[in-house]
Amino acid sequence: MISSSPVVDWLLESLELDASLFHVGRYCGGWHASTHGLARASFHLIVQGHCWLHIDGQAEAICLQAGDAVFLLRDFNYRLSNVADCELAQQQPRQAMQPLDSDATDGVGLVCGFFHFQPGLSSLIIEGLDDWIILRAGDPALSAARALFELILAECQRLPAPSSALLERLSHLLFLYVLRQRVSDDQGISGLVALARHANFASLLEQLIEHPDQPWSLESMAACTGLSRSAFFKRFSELAGQSPGQVLLALRMRHACQLLKANNTVEQVCAAVGYQSIAAFTRAFSKAVGVQPGAYRRQHEGR
Repeated sequence: MISSSPVVDWLLESLELDASLFHVGRYCGGWHASTHGLARASFHLIVQGHCWLHIDGQAEAICLQAGDAVFLLRDFNYRLSNVADCELAQQQPRQAMQPLDSDATDGVGLVCGFFHFQPGLSSLIIEGLDDWIILRAGDPALSAARALFELILAECQRLPAPSSALLERLSHLLFLYVLRQRVSDDQGISGLVALARHANFASLLEQLIEHPDQPWSLESMAACTGLSRSAFFKRFSELAGQSPGQVLLALRMRHACQLLKANNTVEQVCAAVGYQSIAAFTRAFSKAVGVQPGAYRRQHEGR
């Protein structure tokens, strides 16, 4: 791993997401496309030709060439188009995609999909990242990502049609490689990654991860950092964008999910993540995950 600390590595490895495709094909002539308003994170891989990315509030459009990719981690106003001029791009029609054609010399070939980040810890990690991340075909730091993109390109040329399941998995892996590099390079990232880069707070996070069953209070967490209670709460919240209690809850629920998937009983998991009452644990888990712990355990039986 190339990121800056074992805790950062652990956070990235804990990121749970699903990728699903909604478009694989070609646009020709005048066109624009956007997923704005769908409340979804999305990705667009340029597998042929080029297009322009227009982001609301950005004065200049961004040219995306074959081999580039853009990962949009939040729902915001953007569009892809065949033209660089913003006003002209808005006037272009929406049109149906044509099938990919490896012999085409015009238009743009795209693999487009959605990301769904699991609630809890994964969502907290993503909240501290940029709104968008761009992969450039010529970036020498992303050789592993380039290899994955080559697999995506090869799959797009498969006849009679590429496999959606393979493209989804490859896009998922491509994003994780790009994200790992971005986290390693970008010192301006906020959220849990920023917290994990801070020596005192990284040590605390290690303790919370390793001992989620302990009766952590604000005072005991502050003592691990050598700060006063008030200074700890202020600095932690500034770095993480979340309170210590919210982060502790997310870590505990992530651990609870892993234990339930491993077929531990609800009672065992309740104690393992620091709850004295099954009722209190069930309420917290249901609110964080969306289902009761017993139902979650049954969903993952035999997997």
